[in-house]
Amino acid sequence: MTRLSTANTYDSTVGQLIRRQNELGEAQQQLTSGKRVNKPSDDPTAAGRAERALASVSRVDASQRAVEASKALMSQSESALGDAGELLQQAREALVAAGSGSFGDAERKIQADHLRGLRQQLLAVANRSDGAQGYLFAGQGSSQPPFIDAPGAVQFRGTPGETLVAGSEGLPVSIDGAASWLSARTGNGVFETRVVASTGGAWIDSGSVTDPAALTGSTYDVQFSVVAGTATYSVLKDGLATPQANVPYTPGTAIQVDGMAVTISGAPANGDDFQMRPSTSTLSVFDVLDKAVTELSTPLRRASQVNQSNAENLRNIDQVMTRLQSTRSAVGETLNRIDGVSDRLGGLKLQGQEERSSAEDLDMVQAISDFQNKQSGYDAALKSYSMVQRLSLFQYINT
Repeated sequence: MTRLSTANTYDSTVGQLIRRQNELGEAQQQLTSGKRVNKPSDDPTAAGRAERALASVSRVDASQRAVEASKALMSQSESALGDAGELLQQAREALVAAGSGSFGDAERKIQADHLRGLRQQLLAVANRSDGAQGYLFAGQGSSQPPFIDAPGAVQFRGTPGETLVAGSEGLPVSIDGAASWLSARTGNGVFETRVVASTGGAWIDSGSVTDPAALTGSTYDVQFSVVAGTATYSVLKDGLATPQANVPYTPGTAIQVDGMAVTISGAPANGDDFQMRPSTSTLSVFDVLDKAVTELSTPLRRASQVNQSNAENLRNIDQVMTRLQSTRSAVGETLNRIDGVSDRLGGLKLQGQEERSSAEDLDMVQAISDFQNKQSGYDAALKSYSMVQRLSLFQYINT
């Protein structure tokens, strides 16, 4: 027969009471926090899953902050480019008006003053702040306004290129101002027509491409000879003679050479020279307006000079408008891409939150049931402890 001492029974009962009390405390803590895993020792495997999920959510949060920064700056850039487009449209309308045959020097001077004001507004747009001690069109960064109105021409003092947010998405937070504002294509985008020498009454248009496969990238000169009132022209390629020599000139008739067509109008003088050369990406918004202002402010020009100037200025402003519109379209595509990235990151964050919840969150119905069971066990342990306390000789004698 096994004999149990009172002390042994007492110790066993106290130990059972403490264990039940600890279990009840843990259950109560879980109910309070709503978490099944409050410390790694509760469930090491689940704690590891929850930690990995939390790290994933943190990475997504960092990526979302970068995406939001890009979205804010691209939205500001898109708005600025929209403002620039409206100002250039006003400039174009002024140039169209200035080309009217009814305008004299005084009227053209008024349009020049209008263009000068638009030019200052465009410079302010190009130097627009991003609201965070930076500039929208500073490229890879500039502590000062990126465009300087230096003598002779507006200069870009920023760093060419774009600044990208950290991460794999490569989203920009600035625009390459030099490429957007100072690097439109000259001429019609493929080749540029210009006057080398003109003392008569002729002018040349912007030309067009008739056969892209026939383009050579060479420079062509259309040189005129006028003898006894009869005008002929010869085409030179890179300074060398071509089969088109001493061709009778008909005003307004297209001259075609190696995939290009140009139209010269008016009456040329002997020695007049009009050139076609490959386009370059060197056309500045501000140079275009400066040229137009200078020419419209010049009095006593011949009609052919006015026509030539008007044709070139309209061509140039169309090119810079196209360049800025292209930049605006690229910004719009970036904003669309940002929306897609935001949706994807939102899905990844939700997935991480669900994984963390699955690893550590509490099933409240089951937890309440377990808590009630443990509370019943604790109450039973208390009653047992109370009974054991009365199992002493003195208690027996008293009874």
